[in-house]
Amino acid sequence: MTVGAREGAPRQRRDARRNRELLLEAAHEVFTEQGLDAPLDVIARRAGVGNATLYRHFATRAALVDAVFRDSLTGTMEAGERARRAPDAWAGLTGYLDVVFAALAADRGSNDLMTTHLRGVDSLEAVHEHNRRTVDALLVRCRDEGSVRADVTTEDVLFGLAALGRAVPALTAATAPDAWRRPLALFLAGLRAGPAAPPLPAPALTAADLGEVLRELGPHRTRAGGRDGG
Repeated sequence: MTVGAREGAPRQRRDARRNRELLLEAAHEVFTEQGLDAPLDVIARRAGVGNATLYRHFATRAALVDAVFRDSLTGTMEAGERARRAPDAWAGLTGYLDVVFAALAADRGSNDLMTTHLRGVDSLEAVHEHNRRTVDALLVRCRDEGSVRADVTTEDVLFGLAALGRAVPALTAATAPDAWRRPLALFLAGLRAGPAAPPLPAPALTAADLGEVLRELGPHRTRAGGRDGG
């Protein structure tokens, strides 16, 4: 083997690592600006590479999304763990939702991830399940403390948060970065226990119902996590 051949392989590996880093940086920027429906060829151009290079590193959109957002999704799960340990369950729930909605307002990609269902993103499946368990555990404690109405279900809360969360980018773009605080406060006020609260209409959403709703909320081109240049 020649010296040039021996030197070529490490350089190729360095170039590959650099291309991957450039793609992740570009994808984070584009997803933050445009959401998860952003065309993949836009990401490749911003990274300064071709589409073939993008697909060599990330065979599907879901794989790219997972790589871009894995760390931020882990941060959401850590916020959930802190909320579960809060001495006061209502304070834990409201504090957790403040963290979640601040992320929804700051990043359209994170908003798509947290308020919809995208198949094939392993870290997303984990954070959705962790979010559900966090809300469920805090609601159980809140009911025991008498701070939320007894007929509110976990699916009620998750649906309300997803529907409200989807509107956050438009709301903040048209008004102010923290404009989400007012509608979130109104939503939370509706959960509070009180003697004058009428019973909620039946039936309540099931977990399967909620999953279908989140899939229908979009982003539609990414449902299957497919390889598209869009």
